[in-house]
Amino acid sequence: MAEMQAHYRVPCPPPQSILEGLARLPPGVEILIAEREGELLGFASACAIYPGPGLASGFFLKELYVAGAARGGGIGRALMHALAELALARGHRRLDWTADAGNPDLIRFYESLGAAAQTEKVFFRLTGEALARTAQGASRTDS
Repeated sequence: MAEMQAHYRVPCPPPQSILEGLARLPPGVEILIAEREGELLGFASACAIYPGPGLASGFFLKELYVAGAARGGGIGRALMHALAELALARGHRRLDWTADAGNPDLIRFYESLGAAAQTEKVFFRLTGEALARTAQGASRTDS
């Protein structure tokens, strides 16, 4: 997880905080791990969402990360295969995720799985003061 944080150029909490966060995962979160001989090669984190198509549940992939040294070795594909299997086993009707639009290799990888970009949706995020303002019932245009 520390390598992933560095990859995305975001601050990383101390190892103890990472372990505490993993120990208190919200219900419905699934983390798949790829490892070889005790070495962590990558992971995928997903959770159930509702409603999905036909008012059935879906699965949302929050993070797929493969360690730099393990990239190109089929780890991402294996994690996606396992995640798709898990989604079907849990009764989910689809698997959704976002991807960095500025990473053509990543886009090609997802397309090679048969995934189709969903251009009719826009990804939004509330964070920081906007999140706090919204939680308080205020909006950007409120005085």
